[in-house]
Amino acid sequence: MAVTTRLTWNEEKILQKLLGNVSLSLLYKSSVHECSIGEMLNKCNHQGPTITVIYFHKCIVGAFLLGDYPQQDESCRNQNSFYFSLKPDKTETTEFLNVEQQISSEKLRFHSSKNIIFSLIPHESKVFIHPSLLTPLGIGYLYSTKYLECEVFRVEGIKDDKSYIRGITGVAQYRNKLLSELRAYTPCANLVSKINILLLGPVGSGKSSFFNSVKSVFRGHVTRQAAVGSDATSITELYRMYSIQDEKDGKSLPFMLCDTMGLDEKEGVGLCMDDIPHILEGCVPDRYHFRPQQPITSRHPTFITSPSLKDRIHCVAYVLDINCIDSLSSEMEAKFKQVQKIVLNCGVPQVALLTKVKNYHGVLQEDFLNMNNTMTSQSQIMKIQAMLKTPISNILMVENYAPEWEQDPLKDVLILSALRQMLRAADDYLDDLPPGITGVTYSNIMKEMKILKGRGVIERSRDKE
Repeated sequence: MAVTTRLTWNEEKILQKLLGNVSLSLLYKSSVHECSIGEMLNKCNHQGPTITVIYFHKCIVGAFLLGDYPQQDESCRNQNSFYFSLKPDKTETTEFLNVEQQISSEKLRFHSSKNIIFSLIPHESKVFIHPSLLTPLGIGYLYSTKYLECEVFRVEGIKDDKSYIRGITGVAQYRNKLLSELRAYTPCANLVSKINILLLGPVGSGKSSFFNSVKSVFRGHVTRQAAVGSDATSITELYRMYSIQDEKDGKSLPFMLCDTMGLDEKEGVGLCMDDIPHILEGCVPDRYHFRPQQPITSRHPTFITSPSLKDRIHCVAYVLDINCIDSLSSEMEAKFKQVQKIVLNCGVPQVALLTKVKNYHGVLQEDFLNMNNTMTSQSQIMKIQAMLKTPISNILMVENYAPEWEQDPLKDVLILSALRQMLRAADDYLDDLPPGITGVTYSNIMKEMKILKGRGVIERSRDKE
């Protein structure tokens, strides 16, 4: 009879993605095999990289070993290892250390800086976790306690290569760094409490999916708030200004993602061009129902007649399916140029967001920070740069959470990096505004800027910089 794992399908997928799309093969299960170090060694010796998984009532903890299990009474030094915890409805939490592993007749020990930080005692079904590891893993109630089950898996498809492991550990660490940075973010000069980011792009390009993906990262599990689809016509018919709550403290984060009807190459279909200036200026209310052939006017009952700086758009993200760039019609390119002219006239910064990037896992085998070169051809980037006249640093790439139900640390890095660049572009815009404009209407802002430009004040101040 085959021995099966206690991991759920979702938990197994999380661990596989954590290691870069590997497969796991069950070697040892304490409830089936003998609960002893000898039996563990018998099943797990000379198997290469392994993951040891320990089950408790409310969570799972475990350890990854890059090399073979050590022989009894021998130590293996300087192997790249990490420790992880899994909780219901949450992504994994990880902590990375270079450790020395040692097996005695009773225990599997992991030493770091002369401390035993992790110790497994199979014959007692007991585990010891050093206090320094409890907080990073979010398992403060565990210290030295009995477990329900212990399983060991061979990790298949991983390179026994320091650069590969460095890429995996680097992705998780960089993800946590980005999360901390964005949680602590405040808009430039406190001119507004929240940044409004407008998503513009063709039908099916991934605008609504990007919002869902950002929300998923901060909620700790995949969500589906915004409706998405693959119809020829736009699924999104309402203007939505989505706020995002942070799972960590429940507070609303200081940015909004504004979703629109999709652009269409045909006239009279999709988002109306005449609606765009009003959206940028902050005149269009949340949940406004778009009418492709009937743009909003000041006579509309919900039209915001005197929008302030907090109401307007602070950054525009052009969302494009990376797989469709080479086949964009001349009509759609003309539509983008028309939109871009409107955005430039309103003085709003712009970025390009390329979605549906399928080969993003390739960055683990290179430098995961050099994502543009690794994930797509240079010709695609150059085409977008020529069409939108935007710097390469503002051409961003993501793979949204669309069909999946489990999170991927590398996807999170791409999503968070793109969001950070949008917020930086918005900060540059706010930083460039004349002083003393907080709370005034957009029309007064533009009037003041035109006066200052006419006098040459803005240009002279930039020259001094």
